[in-house]
Amino acid sequence: MPQYVSGVRTILLCFLALSEHQCRAQTTCSPYEVNWLYAKEKLLQCHQLEAVLGKAVFFPEQAAYNLSLSTYWSQQQQNVTPSCIVSPQNTQDVSKAIRVLSQYQEAGKSIIAGCKFAIRGARHTPWAGSANIDNGVTIDMTSISSVNLNRPKTVVSIGAGARWSAVYQVLDAVGVGVAGGRIADVGVGGLVTGGGLSYFAPRYGFVCDQVVNHEIVLANGTAVNANATTNPDLWFALKGGSNNFGVVTRFDLKAFPQGKLWAGSIYSTIDTLPAQIQAFVDLNNASNHDTNASMINTYAYSSQIGSWTVANLLVYTKREVNPKVLRAFTEIKPQLANTMRLTNLSDLTSEQVKNAPYRLRQLFLTRTYGNNPIFLDQVFQLANTTFQSFANASGLVYSLVYQPLPSVIASHGAANAGSPNALGLNPDAGAQVLALQSIQWANAADDALINKAAREIWVQADELAVKMGLQRKWIYLNYANSDQDPIGSYGPENVGKLQAASKKYDPTGLFQTNVPGGFKLFDKGAAESRGPNRQ
Repeated sequence: MPQYVSGVRTILLCFLALSEHQCRAQTTCSPYEVNWLYAKEKLLQCHQLEAVLGKAVFFPEQAAYNLSLSTYWSQQQQNVTPSCIVSPQNTQDVSKAIRVLSQYQEAGKSIIAGCKFAIRGARHTPWAGSANIDNGVTIDMTSISSVNLNRPKTVVSIGAGARWSAVYQVLDAVGVGVAGGRIADVGVGGLVTGGGLSYFAPRYGFVCDQVVNHEIVLANGTAVNANATTNPDLWFALKGGSNNFGVVTRFDLKAFPQGKLWAGSIYSTIDTLPAQIQAFVDLNNASNHDTNASMINTYAYSSQIGSWTVANLLVYTKREVNPKVLRAFTEIKPQLANTMRLTNLSDLTSEQVKNAPYRLRQLFLTRTYGNNPIFLDQVFQLANTTFQSFANASGLVYSLVYQPLPSVIASHGAANAGSPNALGLNPDAGAQVLALQSIQWANAADDALINKAAREIWVQADELAVKMGLQRKWIYLNYANSDQDPIGSYGPENVGKLQAASKKYDPTGLFQTNVPGGFKLFDKGAAESRGPNRQ
């Protein structure tokens, strides 16, 4: 038992463990007694953390606790209430917290039932329980947010709790870029460990492909590095393996010279849809893909406006106005609005924040399909028909989003690349389309209807994709909902490597059994182990 646990706490914990064992052994033990024991366990664990970390532990009656919850993006996450919140200030604090949280863990099971915890960065995953936990401990990483560029300006070290806005503000000032998030207030930690797409994806691959080193606290509380020469199997596993191996406290990413880029959004009327889809497919299919070009193609319906709008986010990462590769989009008329300009990453990613408002209910559902204009048009028609059942929901913004996945993106992290990732996206599959339904609405009363209809859209789209030979199995983890299995889509070889890394670096299974949020490695399809599905 670590020396910082007082004798009184040790006695109480032993009493609770014995009481729980005796209670469970009795057929007459009441649910009230079991719930009482669990509540006491969780509260005592929070006070253990307080004894070690002091004011860095927040309780429900404190303003800091409520402030932390209020910074989650989705309403569903804000409504989850942990027993306490831990706000570590550095890697040493994380190590201390994990030592407390892992004290009562044996191989594959928790001796004390109340030792569940969650890990949160900047809180952008929408589904309840993904980065928060009811009646457990939430580790809020947002205070570990330093951004340091090395002297040669080739590597930027970023605290796992930072947001990309802070990163870009530092780097823009010195003419340096990094592959990172496309919305300013998205967090670094979740984006990178889930793979991560950036405006530089065609040039550099997924964001995780640019990580040269992870600093991570393992289940035993030890902080280690994972890179090409030190713990390389863990380095591989962290490039897409999410929260399954420990608590990452720092990412060291490749940096590169970056001046102004040409970027912004063009908004058009829905009658331009055929031209939009053809331009999208042509860009994605290009045999000599211009790796400076990236874009996001969105079809959005607002209940407030009562109509569809097309929004194209276009980016060219060189200082070139209206490059030829993007003219198929820029020449589509009519345009409702146009923000294209020479800008930097800070300004561009801040512009996108207004499209992702806080304190609404949110749903992500994702698929990957082949690149075909007839199919993409028909998916929109399916969505336009099926979503009508909830079109009048208060505060509704329904978005059908297409993102190009040309083979050049996957090639940077492929098995034969210098630093392969765990994502399993096959460059030999040709151009693919990352499709996303992103839905926001105001009232929980509409949850069931919206969830059912949104899933029906994908059921119909999947059936059509199978008929047309366009179904793809890969699921992007950062867009996945709790009932999806993105890690399983990485393929059996990569899943096997992830499981082996878990057994090696987390032999008691702490991050498999005691961190229920996210997507686990050994229970494919078991959504209940990933936290409550409260969409």
